[in-house]
Amino acid sequence: MLLDHANQTFDQCIKCTVCTAYCPVAKANPAYPGPKQAGPDGERLRIKSPELFDSALKYCTNCKRCEVACPSGVRIGDIIAKAKHKYSGFKPGIREFVLSHTDLMGGMSTLMAPVVNFTTGLKPMKLVLDKALGVSSHRDLPKYSQGTFRGWYKKQKASQAQYERQIAYFHGCYVNYNHPQLGKELVQVLNAMNIGMQLLEREKCCGVPLIANGFMDKAKQQAAFNIKQLENTLLGNEMPLLATSSTCGFTLRDEYPHLLEQDNHKVRDRISLVTRFLWNEFYKGNKPAMKPLDLHIAYHTPCHMEKMGGVIYTLELLRAIPGVKVTVLESQCCGIAGTYGFKSENYETSQAIGEGLFDQINRLKPDLVITDCETCKWQIEMSTAFRCEHPIHLLAQALA
Repeated sequence: MLLDHANQTFDQCIKCTVCTAYCPVAKANPAYPGPKQAGPDGERLRIKSPELFDSALKYCTNCKRCEVACPSGVRIGDIIAKAKHKYSGFKPGIREFVLSHTDLMGGMSTLMAPVVNFTTGLKPMKLVLDKALGVSSHRDLPKYSQGTFRGWYKKQKASQAQYERQIAYFHGCYVNYNHPQLGKELVQVLNAMNIGMQLLEREKCCGVPLIANGFMDKAKQQAAFNIKQLENTLLGNEMPLLATSSTCGFTLRDEYPHLLEQDNHKVRDRISLVTRFLWNEFYKGNKPAMKPLDLHIAYHTPCHMEKMGGVIYTLELLRAIPGVKVTVLESQCCGIAGTYGFKSENYETSQAIGEGLFDQINRLKPDLVITDCETCKWQIEMSTAFRCEHPIHLLAQALA
């Protein structure tokens, strides 16, 4: 039974306001009162009367940095997200549907990826999307792949099954529709360590875009579906479930029970970020042969990675690659926050949040920026002149 609901924690707030001090949105947008007022303080008012709902809650990005900072363990982000769903009266429109139904949009777009990528990259089309839907014309929409990762994997399934050790992989929408190469690189790294990859029989989007765009009930349905798939794959064996996306991993493990109220207790402890799993393998001696890369990289910490406490594993993994010099950026939120920064009304706030990060990267001039989050990658590449990749990409490049 799930007793761990957000509305049971607001009384733990001691009103220290450290959450507001750490909130990237409160610093960039004066219209947002900050997580203490929007979360625990506001909840006390909302349970008295729904009319006391403050529409400024829409500015929250759900980055969870307030929860990382909170000394009392208050799930502030969950309180705000539930309040937006329960009290705001917001009805998602066409824009929200397009931005959040990633499996539908990805499934259609990969069938005609060159046409979609060319069309959405045209300046006139960007202006149309801005005026008609409210998708910022300053943004480059993510490019789609010709074919999906799952389609590629079907041809590898038999060879992967030959490995004695196996892991299950939650590829997520980004790897499946936008960047199958990352999934292929993970296969290369795992195989070099004598580990094979399995996929869930089926998977749906983890649900974060749905949560962010007002489709909470649909997010709950997809969470229940994914949990069933995880149980079918993991129960009865010792395989871990790995995610390359920090947000997917965080959502599967923590948001399902806390925010979406879906019981994942049978599989929760089996869900791991890929860099944590790989670092543990390295530590136990299962380390592939690697060649020096002679690169200076800058590492950006994604918000949900920090919330999960997984940053140290990625850093130690990167430091284990010969010839790589790692500079850890003093990262706050990059500002994109999934679909948040793609919306026209949020563009200026999004860029203001990330300004300090962009300045650091531009001053440092690294050979490459590394991060575990796909939307952080998009934001960094749109806002600086530097390429940004996942840690797995670097490991794959280093394989001897």
